[in-house]
Amino acid sequence: MAVYTEVSLDEASTFLSSLQLGTLQTMEGCSGGIENTNYFVTTDQAPYVLTLFERLTAQQLPFYLRLMKHLAFHGIPVPDPAANRDGDVLHSLNGKPAAVVNRLKGKSELAPGVDHCQQVGAMLARMHLAGRDFGMQQPNLRALPWWNETVPVVLPHLEAPLAALIQSELAYQNHVAAQSAYTALPRGAIHADLFRDNVMFDKVNGEPRLSGFFDFYFAGTDAWLFDLAVCLNDWCIDLPTGVADLERSRAFVQAYESVRPLTPQERELFPAMLRAGALRFWLSRLWDWYLPREASMLKPHDPTHFERVLKQRIASPLTLSTLMNPEPHTA
Repeated sequence: MAVYTEVSLDEASTFLSSLQLGTLQTMEGCSGGIENTNYFVTTDQAPYVLTLFERLTAQQLPFYLRLMKHLAFHGIPVPDPAANRDGDVLHSLNGKPAAVVNRLKGKSELAPGVDHCQQVGAMLARMHLAGRDFGMQQPNLRALPWWNETVPVVLPHLEAPLAALIQSELAYQNHVAAQSAYTALPRGAIHADLFRDNVMFDKVNGEPRLSGFFDFYFAGTDAWLFDLAVCLNDWCIDLPTGVADLERSRAFVQAYESVRPLTPQERELFPAMLRAGALRFWLSRLWDWYLPREASMLKPHDPTHFERVLKQRIASPLTLSTLMNPEPHTA
């Protein structure tokens, strides 16, 4: 999160009062992501997150906000957008589309263990199933068409070996997308950005308990397998090297499949989607790194991280058969 559009205390107070959310007590700009302006605000009623949208349009935003309301209604722990007297959840502040959601309890777990991965895997599957009857459709705006448009933009900034790698991987992903197995992948609303810092855990009797998924502003209609791959590329790797952590990966997938078993097509394309997830975030981080926007709290992510992850996924493909049926240890 970052601050691109400044909001004064008076402006925020008036805005929150108009939504009948109480009297503003504290307000703090948030850093962390790079897409929107975010403030943590607390009123005499509850803590909230105030978001001003910097890239998404008023035409695109109802999908995200209504998706969150739909999921919350179906028991998925996600932020619930505040509505005005007319029932609208999309508002306007300082010339930008804006929304206010309840702030989830707990904190993110940046060094997850097996238990965290099991909880996220099971809840991800529940979220996918809960979204099956969501009536709105919107493409994943950072999917293959965006990759095809953006690779030529970042190529001039890359040394020859990396340029060759990203072009080769893009060609491979276009090849995968042309296959019948890809067309047959189960699809629906996906989060598309469910990293460690977009999940909250609270403590219940001293044990971590998943308390919510948030930051749905990359969500879209896409293959559920892609969502799973994005998670595995963050929750279940060694961050310094990008190497897959097999124990966490196995726990995550087993928990997911305990709620929604994967189809034969998903099992076939599992390694390819892991590569797709790595390419997507390597490319977006390259774009943000070399073509940054001004923001008072902007902290672009290092693109070399997902370069390493992609190289690992290519060099050491992870299949579901090897993940779920590890070779027995021999002395």
